[in-house]
Amino acid sequence: MADKNEWGSNLSFILAMIGSAVGLGNIWRYPYVLYSNGGGAFYIPYIVAILLMGMPFLILEYGVGYNFKSSFAKAIRKINSKCEYLGWFLPVAVFMIMIYYSAILGWDGIYMLLSFTKGWGADPNTFFATTLLQSSESYMGLLNFIPLIAVAMLVGWVIIWFISHRDLEEGLGKVSKLLVPLLFIIMVVIVGFSITLPGASIGLAELFNPDWSLLGHFEIWMAAFGQIVFSLSLGMSIAFTYASYTKDDADLITNTISIALANSLFENFAALGVFSILGYMSLQSGTAVSELVTQGTGLVFVAYPTVFNVLGQWAVVLGPLFFLTVYLAGLTSILSTVEPLSFSIQNKFGLSRSKTMTILCAVGAAISMIYATSFGGSLLGFVDTFINQIALLFGVIVECIVFAWIFKAEKLVNFLNSKSKTIKLGKWWLIIVKYVLPIVVTIIWIGGMIDVFNNGTMDQLNFTIVSAILLLVASLIFTILPAKNPDWDKTEDRI
Repeated sequence: MADKNEWGSNLSFILAMIGSAVGLGNIWRYPYVLYSNGGGAFYIPYIVAILLMGMPFLILEYGVGYNFKSSFAKAIRKINSKCEYLGWFLPVAVFMIMIYYSAILGWDGIYMLLSFTKGWGADPNTFFATTLLQSSESYMGLLNFIPLIAVAMLVGWVIIWFISHRDLEEGLGKVSKLLVPLLFIIMVVIVGFSITLPGASIGLAELFNPDWSLLGHFEIWMAAFGQIVFSLSLGMSIAFTYASYTKDDADLITNTISIALANSLFENFAALGVFSILGYMSLQSGTAVSELVTQGTGLVFVAYPTVFNVLGQWAVVLGPLFFLTVYLAGLTSILSTVEPLSFSIQNKFGLSRSKTMTILCAVGAAISMIYATSFGGSLLGFVDTFINQIALLFGVIVECIVFAWIFKAEKLVNFLNSKSKTIKLGKWWLIIVKYVLPIVVTIIWIGGMIDVFNNGTMDQLNFTIVSAILLLVASLIFTILPAKNPDWDKTEDRI
């Protein structure tokens, strides 16, 4: 029986896209960005970024994806055969995210079990860095393999394979319908409890205390636009791929609004819980909230366990719930990162979905073991910075030019409007996707490049170069390999 790459319903598509957007970044990145960029004042550039970039770009990706009903690589080749390399560059970059994301998923799986007994001990910081990760900033750390982390990562890979190798609706569709609502429900429970903690108001006051003077600073606007790029997975070829799986009656503009609103609701709601807990920590320890705020793994694997250590009996319930939430958020996101490369391989080489996913999961699991070493944590940070601040943003710029200029975004307007029950597109949308978006993202990209080269260590620069070479070579190999599928060049415009 042939594999079916089509959503069973519009609900499956919406929930899968929400699951892709709602990830670890909403829980550990956004609260920090909100706090460090003017608190309540940040909402002005944040809302502008959603309206000016988030929604318009998603609509563009959805529209082109629906038009071709094919993989990203195949569609790019159809638009212009000279651009096929881009069609592989972005899916491979996103697959690289999947590989290191599996390490964070593994860490969280370990903490989910530890949370029942507070197994991280009295000093969560030392436990995370020294006992669990056995962190080393030396290359020699690559030689120190950590079996516990490897096993936790492999469990995650098995779960990913079990879901993704099935037909789309049977696997990812059904899982999204279960996990995404569950994710929101658990977050409501956690936030509901967190805001009742003594000292919660201290954290919330810090979070929402607006610093209006920052609105005149260029950085706060770039932070807002950068957050929307990462939060909504813009330009990662995921939205394009998911839209290519939709049924003919999909209202893509209304879907875009629903997905963007759900994502924003989740990350702002999560911020309430994070800062309520930081306020509680501040009250208990006598330390200012500003000294407790961290971004990334420090918040999830150090700050939260510190809170659970002093929560008493409630920690036995809240701890496992929290780490389950993080695991589900990571899982729904990581499942989306394999789709663009998988579908492109299926299209070009004529492999079944099941076989393609099995190969990709096996290859990804094998490569990911480099993160199950003492140098894994440092390496993860280097690769994450390169992918997010350099590779993906470059891909967004080029994708915007290919879709809006070479494909011609004008072709989408009448079709999308005919399906829309909400907003109608006009010249304003064309101006945004053809001019505003490429310029804004280019500015963010240049800023990210400058940051990496000015502030990065020599090790980071070396691994940035190595990561870039691997990405460029892998994309080139996929591009030059001869197609095995006779339908590879048979893609028709639907619009």
